[in-house]
Amino acid sequence: MCGISGLFDTRSQRDYPRDLIERVNNIQSHRGPDEAGIHLEPGIALGHRRLSIIDLASGQQPLSNEDASVWVVFNGEIYNYQQLVPELQALGHTFRTRSDTEVIVHAWETWGEACVERFRGMFAFAIWDRNQQTLFLARDRMGVKPLHYALLDDGSFIFGSELKVVTAHPAFRREIDPCAVEEYFALGYVADPRCIYTTAKKLPPAHTLTLRRGETNVQPKPYWDVKFTLDNPISTTDALEELQSRLKESVQLRMISEVPLGAFLSGGVDSSAVVAMMASVSRTPVTTCAIGFKDPKFNESDFAKLVADRYQTQHTLDIVDSDDFDLIDHLAWLYDEPYADSSAIPTYRVCQLARQHVTVALSGDGGDETFGGYRRYKLHLLEEKARNSLPIALRRPIFGTLGRLYPKADWAPRPLRAKTTFQALAFDSVEAYLHTISLQRADERDRLYSPEFKRQLNGYSALDVFRRHAANAQTDDPLALIQYLDYKTWLVGDINTKVDRASMAHSLEVREPLMDHQLVEWLATLPTSLKIKGQEGKWLLKKAMEPHLPDEVLYRPKMGFSVPLAAWLRGPLAERARKAILGPRLAETGYFNPKTLRFMLEKHQSGQRDFSAPLWSLLMFEAFLKNAS
Repeated sequence: MCGISGLFDTRSQRDYPRDLIERVNNIQSHRGPDEAGIHLEPGIALGHRRLSIIDLASGQQPLSNEDASVWVVFNGEIYNYQQLVPELQALGHTFRTRSDTEVIVHAWETWGEACVERFRGMFAFAIWDRNQQTLFLARDRMGVKPLHYALLDDGSFIFGSELKVVTAHPAFRREIDPCAVEEYFALGYVADPRCIYTTAKKLPPAHTLTLRRGETNVQPKPYWDVKFTLDNPISTTDALEELQSRLKESVQLRMISEVPLGAFLSGGVDSSAVVAMMASVSRTPVTTCAIGFKDPKFNESDFAKLVADRYQTQHTLDIVDSDDFDLIDHLAWLYDEPYADSSAIPTYRVCQLARQHVTVALSGDGGDETFGGYRRYKLHLLEEKARNSLPIALRRPIFGTLGRLYPKADWAPRPLRAKTTFQALAFDSVEAYLHTISLQRADERDRLYSPEFKRQLNGYSALDVFRRHAANAQTDDPLALIQYLDYKTWLVGDINTKVDRASMAHSLEVREPLMDHQLVEWLATLPTSLKIKGQEGKWLLKKAMEPHLPDEVLYRPKMGFSVPLAAWLRGPLAERARKAILGPRLAETGYFNPKTLRFMLEKHQSGQRDFSAPLWSLLMFEAFLKNAS
């Protein structure tokens, strides 16, 4: 696990100064504290920060082929590299190292751009081929590892693992993209491929980008997508057996390491399943790490201990104060863009704890998306039945009116909070799902924004992101469609971004067995009935894990990895929130309606309404502006 960076002259073959590539490369030194490497030749500069995991002695980067005509910088892991080495050797390639990095170089020489189709792993890499005068970039299928880039006015193409690499270049222009702001206040993050700045981009998951000297009008190309066929005729018994086998294989593949390795153990189904599979293939006790909270409403540590005791893991628990919010400014620097998922705080802390014991940790991330575990999935399926019972020409006026008239009752028991449901029933499936998951819904964002900012948006909405992905989903199954949307948006923009930045802040590599693309492909062939059965989400995974985990872990209510935002913003964070949200930075942007800002703040802090999510998103946006200035 590392950080990569580079500069490519799209117009000529200028010599880039060593101190420039060193400066932008070292700004992400937290990603790779062990070593730094630079490669320079006319028209190209490559940088690498190394966190040594495999082939500690000879895996330094940038790394080249036999005659030094092809160079690579690489962040991630190619889990099947040991299977690819003999195949490439048989084709005449000579290996000087035992690293998975060298496989990428020889795979490029053999298969060209199609090399990515042979890799099973999490990766972002850049290859420089001198003979072809070509720079080739690629990102893994599920978007686990990040890759940012920009084309500068002087013809330089700059890329890096983190956006701070790109923005560190003196020629980069920090102009905020209004459409990115809209996506942020709808979703809590800026969706791929957009960045917060107009001139920067993220390479989307499962895409490559090829640049040749003299060509600047290039677009990313997809090389993979998940297809929900739902047509696998497998029996339930066989599906349970095959899932156990696939989980064990995916976990075992990710346990290759020359440094201490362990796992996060939250006490939820996903991380517990990963630990159970690790214990089944490990010769020594698994190292597990968990954090708990002093507030019992947010504390899952007792369930983690049940699993740790069952498998006699080397378990470490750290109890975190529930008022652990002193990371706000550091997170703004770490994430480079506005990012509003407050679970970034406990994620940062569990990575900090894990790094004290291991260098590599396996996680259960992706389990809810792949197996159908979110509560919102079940609600969406219920709403879909109602939507299908009436044509939209009737639903839109009836439920739209009810949604406008019904009061917003944050204080009421969940069954009485019908406003959101009425609004969702007035929409089609895609718009309804965005409405359900948005931090601030379309009508709320309309009140938040100033008239001038709405003119800048020129009709753009975060819904456009969902429409674009839905058009490629190739399924009309209600669950499959929203799983596909989550793969393209939430999983990449929120979950993977959160874990990558939080883990790499502590030079910790996190591996993701539940996001293995072969597992994802197989699960996409299974019918919805094996994922959600009645009111039980993640049914197949839970049934498969019954021989391995206690029912108290498998069938308890989902708790999530959250913090007491509402209480913070009425208590210890109240004054900071007031100064930030009503202060000069947000006002100077001209994006917001001051009356709406004051209304939300006063109603929340008085306890009359719960505006914790939008207020937190504003607080983090203000922290981003402060960091970017």
